[in-house]
Amino acid sequence: MMSAQATGIIVHQYSTSPYGEMVRLALGLKGLAWSRVEQPNIMPRPFLTPLTGGYRRIPVMQIGADIYCDSAMIVRELDRRFPDPPLEPPGQEGLAWALRGWAERAFFGVTVGVVFGARAEHVPAAFIKDREQLSGRPFDTQAMKYAAPMLRDQWRANAGFIEARLKAGAPWLLGEACGLADLAAFLNVWFLRSGEPAAYASLTADMAYLHAWVARMDAIGHGAPIDMSTEAAFEIARAALPETPRASIDGEAQGLKPGQRVAVMADDYGRDPIEGEITFVGPQEIAIRHQTGEAGAVTVHFPRAGFWVRAV
Repeated sequence: MMSAQATGIIVHQYSTSPYGEMVRLALGLKGLAWSRVEQPNIMPRPFLTPLTGGYRRIPVMQIGADIYCDSAMIVRELDRRFPDPPLEPPGQEGLAWALRGWAERAFFGVTVGVVFGARAEHVPAAFIKDREQLSGRPFDTQAMKYAAPMLRDQWRANAGFIEARLKAGAPWLLGEACGLADLAAFLNVWFLRSGEPAAYASLTADMAYLHAWVARMDAIGHGAPIDMSTEAAFEIARAALPETPRASIDGEAQGLKPGQRVAVMADDYGRDPIEGEITFVGPQEIAIRHQTGEAGAVTVHFPRAGFWVRAV
């Protein structure tokens, strides 16, 4: 097992985050040691915001002064740095990422409605306010409560896709090896099971193959995490320099190129634009150099799918 110092991986997360669980399982699947920085589930995050340039979502991965935003960017970078075992089974390249889009957008929206619809009377006002600022629209738990019976129907239908796929005979969604498709689909199961266990039990009562798959997912574990303070992670970034950029990939539709100043923002929620100078650009990733008075220069990495980039 590698030491945390050997990998240099720092993950800013909170324990109840389903996207955090996806990243924790990726680290477990690859058998990696990492440093765990527990962040609050609502803003402010005073030692993290300067590193991301204002990105509000969790989790965030840090390696020195390189900051990786969005779970998609995190798992892609983990796969690049630590390719064994791969998160895309050979011969299935691209398919896992397409399934991730279903799991993390269509399916997850239903899961959120079921969980918070069941908790409508108990969601703290500060959490509601934070999520409204994050999404730019009302976080209406009463509407979720009203829709919850219909959303439970939808949740069961989506979980049925997993059951049917596993019933076909393979232990994992894309065959004989666990990968990204499993991690992305599982975040919905994990969130419902931890957030509304009674609903999970009733909705999956007759899904024997899904239950066996869940047991296999639970057995993966989270690698070897050690706890780190927010202040210590910040100091690591301040003392480090961003890594030398890789050569960019030609063929940008907007003509984007290194040295150009751009703003990057999510296309669904948390649309706070993060500005910086491009250091790397390719079809699946863009990295920008962000200068902060507190931590100096950092490079912030984003996926392309799910994010907008515009020239500033």
